[in-house]
Amino acid sequence: MLNRTQPVGGLLRQWRQRRRLSQLDLAGDAGISTRHLSFVETGRSHPSREMLLHLSDQLEVPVRERNVLLVAAGYAPIFPERPLADPALAAARAAIDLVLDRQKPYPAFALDRHWRIVASNAALPQLYEGVASDLLEPPLNAMRLSLHPNGLAPRIVNFAEWRAHLLHRLRRQVELTADAALIELLREVSGYPAGGACPVQTAQLEHEIAVPFRIKVAGEVLCFFSMTTVFGTPVDVMLSELALELFFPADDTTAEAVRQLTATTSRAN
Repeated sequence: MLNRTQPVGGLLRQWRQRRRLSQLDLAGDAGISTRHLSFVETGRSHPSREMLLHLSDQLEVPVRERNVLLVAAGYAPIFPERPLADPALAAARAAIDLVLDRQKPYPAFALDRHWRIVASNAALPQLYEGVASDLLEPPLNAMRLSLHPNGLAPRIVNFAEWRAHLLHRLRRQVELTADAALIELLREVSGYPAGGACPVQTAQLEHEIAVPFRIKVAGEVLCFFSMTTVFGTPVDVMLSELALELFFPADDTTAEAVRQLTATTSRAN
């Protein structure tokens, strides 16, 4: 975890070390001298705002943490953080709603950086049958919903494989962001029961195009693959951390089953 109370030089050094770069590596990438970088990290030289943002680019520092670096160096933060309902994000919200709606009848979600579901197309409500009510209270957390023994976990046919996939993604996020809440979420969900199912063997994945999500819904085993979409070059903190998770049928059987389940829901309403 990063110590965000350090001077800006110490914070830069922490990010460099997290990226497993030497001072020589970073200085070469940034086009500056190793001596100058060393002076910045030790506090002997104060970086300009432009230099700080340039080093942040080279280190792939998340937008939220770039504000932290700027404040630590005595500069005002330049990346706004607005809620998704803010009028300034109306065009982005319209784009999100369009993508989610076009994904019907298959599930689609907008997730923030802590895996909280901030928007959904409400498709396939049968997916949540049997899930404990406390896991469905807002804000819903997709990681808990998937891996908790009172969530979707008991009905995920390839649970060991799907669990490994999600934990890998979460560990990667922790590595990239050093986010304290993500570190705690990883600790929590890693402690959930792993189940007794064996991971799918390599031979079983020969004809897959991605790690599948196989789950029992209304007596049928549905098989999906997912696609994650993010905003390009966002300068708003919220948008920089938002991901759209879209699920697609991996076979014709799943596509037909979803159509039938959707028709049943429509008739019931």
